[in-house]
Parts: sequence; C-alpha cells; structure tokens
Amino acid sequence: MEQRELQFLVEKISVEFFGRPFKHTAVFNPRLRSTGGRYLLGTHNIEINKKYLEQLGETELIGIIKHELCHYHLHLEGKGYQHKDQDFKLLLKRVGAPRFCNQLPERKAKRKVARILLYQCTDCQQTYQRKRSINTSRYVCGKCRGRLKKIKEIEL
Repeated sequence: MEQRELQFLVEKISVEFFGRPFKHTAVFNPRLRSTGGRYLLGTHNIEINKKYLEQLGETELIGIIKHELCHYHLHLEGKGYQHKDQDFKLLLKRVGAPRFCNQLPERKAKRKVARILLYQCTDCQQTYQRKRSINTSRYVCGKCRGRLKKIKEIEL
C-alpha cells in the first residue's frame, strides 16, 4: 500500500463510519516504533506505522485508522479527544475501534523474560524474593544479620 492508497482508505473510513470527511493528510511514518499510529494536534494529520499493515494485516490497520479518526473528529468538534475522556471511549465503542492496538510479533520476541530470584538466610531460614540479583557477600539478612545464599531462580 502506498501513501495515496492510505489517504483514500482513511477518507473512505471517515465518511463511512463517522459521516464526516477527512480533510487533512494521512501518511506512513517509518519512525513510529511502539504505536500503531498518531494524530497530530497541530496539523490535524494522521501518521500510521506501516509495520502493522505488513505484520498484522489490513484489519488491524483499519482498526488503527478508526482509532486515530476518533481523536481527529473529537478534537475538531472541541470534545474530549484523549484516551481518558468519556466522549472518546463512547465514540470508540460506536465505530468499533480498538482502544489499544495489538503488539507487533517482532516486539513480543524482543521482550525480556521476567524472573524472580529467591535468597535464603543460612541462619534463620528467612526467604527473600527479588527481581534483581544482589551481592550476597555485601548484603545480609535483615532479620538476624546472617549470610544470604541464592537458592532458586524462577523464570516466568
């Protein structure tokens, strides 16, 4: 899909679902990383992340366009256009737009694996759960000041 096809699609969705024309510009922005699209308050333009079309398909792209058009039309009407506003939530529901876009498969793969480290005092057997590792030669048990040892690492 090219820029002019995107522009045509946005204009078509705007008239079909919102009953109002989209009079500004819709473009693919290759610099977008963590979002499917964005509505620019200053210029009223819409930017779309092309990776969502390539990796998740046209239905996801249409959902993102509907979402951004909700921001667009509400902002131009002077109503609440932010995610927290009731006007925005109601319009999303009315047109069937998602509140948040799905995560890209490539970003899911890069996500760090969560882990929990378990430490135990050698004297009083008190256990401690930590997300980050600790230096057992420097830190001691807070209950009895005994030595700590790492007993288990759990990956979630």
